[in-house]
Amino acid sequence: MRFERMITAVDVHACGEPGRVITAGLPHVPGDTMFAKLEHLRHHEDWLRRLMLREPRGYPALCCNVLLPPTVPGAHAGYVIMEQVEYPPMSGSNTICVVTALIETGLVRVTEPVTELLLETPAGLVAITAAVRDGRCESVTFRNVPAFAEHLGATIEVPQLGTVTVDVAWGGMWYVLAEAARFGFALTPDEGADITRVTEMLKAAAREQLPVAHPENPEIRDVTIGQLYGPPHAATSTRRNAVTVSSGAFDWDRPATWTGVLDRSPCGTGTCAAMAVLHARGQLRLGEDFVHESILGTVFTGRLVEETAVGGRRAVVPTITGTGWITGFAQYVVDPTDPFPEGFTVGDLWA
Repeated sequence: MRFERMITAVDVHACGEPGRVITAGLPHVPGDTMFAKLEHLRHHEDWLRRLMLREPRGYPALCCNVLLPPTVPGAHAGYVIMEQVEYPPMSGSNTICVVTALIETGLVRVTEPVTELLLETPAGLVAITAAVRDGRCESVTFRNVPAFAEHLGATIEVPQLGTVTVDVAWGGMWYVLAEAARFGFALTPDEGADITRVTEMLKAAAREQLPVAHPENPEIRDVTIGQLYGPPHAATSTRRNAVTVSSGAFDWDRPATWTGVLDRSPCGTGTCAAMAVLHARGQLRLGEDFVHESILGTVFTGRLVEETAVGGRRAVVPTITGTGWITGFAQYVVDPTDPFPEGFTVGDLWA
């Protein structure tokens, strides 16, 4: 049998969040930087995102990562992240999935008990320290790009919800953050549908009323992801959160489009954004552990390691520690007679 395409991938999850890692089967992706490669994929090769993330090869909660040669000397690998409606510049759970795949499949030189890597993301370089034993990547710590708070205690007007106080921060993506108690949420899995609906509404309002752009790359703009937070459920944790990743377009006049899925992990860039907000308020010190719970009760441990500046803004450099697990290896193919060469979506799960 002949196939039009055959793509090799490793399926991984980081504390619950699935992040498929494409290791082979793609044509050359041009670009002088990893962000330029992201832009090429977005504008010229978006069939790949649709193929891998839509049914029958994908599902709404799935993310995907494209391993690419780095453009920066000294970097061990580069990667572009693909989600259901965007190409995020950075993602913590996806970074953990990428590192786990690189180490456990032997795609990089591995040393035990510690392997150090430098990875190139569209948001910048990310330094990795991985704990490895008997070939198993037991934990991944990455030093993220600087994070900072852009709006603290801002108010937005949200149809059906009224006036809501929020923060907007950069943690590798632009986040709107709000207290879960404002909406009566305890942040448990059974609340998932209501959490995603409310968070999608907050995101849409924040995009309209609190425009943002990264000072060093104005192409990275607008709130695209949202986080509700509240008290931890475990005594050993600092905070619990639920991050909603959009899975469809949003239209105020069409409630059926208010679709998103919960990040199953504690969310790496969301943890960085939350820490940046807390530090800006004087509520989190440098070197202090911030143990962040997911909707599943899994945790990432964050820490702010230094202060810096980004485009004249006070910023902090965060680290995140978490663990990934490989769940499978696959070769995804496209039969030339397949009526859905780029996958499909159905209204029971998708907008």
